[in-house]
Amino acid sequence: MGLGKKLGAEFLGTLWLVLGGCGSAVLAANFGGDGNPLGIGFVGVALAFGLTVLTGAYAFGHISGGHFNPAVSFGLWAGGRFPAKELVPYIIAQTVGAIVAGFILYHIASGKPGFAIDPDAAGGFASNGYGARSPGGYSLGAAFLCEVVLTAFFLIVINGATSKRAPAGFAPIAIGLALTLIHLISIPVTNTSVNPARSTGVALFAGSGATSQLWLFWVAPIIGGLIGGWIYKALDDNKN
Repeated sequence: MGLGKKLGAEFLGTLWLVLGGCGSAVLAANFGGDGNPLGIGFVGVALAFGLTVLTGAYAFGHISGGHFNPAVSFGLWAGGRFPAKELVPYIIAQTVGAIVAGFILYHIASGKPGFAIDPDAAGGFASNGYGARSPGGYSLGAAFLCEVVLTAFFLIVINGATSKRAPAGFAPIAIGLALTLIHLISIPVTNTSVNPARSTGVALFAGSGATSQLWLFWVAPIIGGLIGGWIYKALDDNKN
């Protein structure tokens, strides 16, 4: 498969992930206000992120591998599954796809009367944050540790589910469920990133508060992805 087609698949897959996952948070999580039974809440948002990865992996995985996440690309490289020469092109395609999704989502959300984004609000426009911008007020250290550990386990699941010795055809289900679980754990802590592109795509539209903290949601997931890739490679004895 040519690199151009792979990058197109990564662009579209990441766009789908951010539009579906962050879109559910912005448009549906608290629909109608607190206590409204129509709002999908944390559980619904967690499931939406899992479903976007599951469906995106089935749609595009056979073309590009279905990374949709710079931390995944780094983790698969660390695990010996992905060539270093394609890291930068993949990350650019993923980030651009996420920004386009953020642009689309912003223009959908702004079509509602009274729409406004508070740049200092916790989780505003589905952005990630720590301290005052954490949904639960968690510290920078707690947010960093959470993102590193959960991204590492995400890469362990991805490497294991896509191994040649794993049951064929089921990898997207395991990966989607893993991302759902990760969100159920960490939405209160950081609003869940584990994906630098996802964080960037909405932070650019969420104001200076989100962009000032964006560094953590690049550094921590990439560190976690590398750790997860290396751990799985050591456990699997290089038998991919």
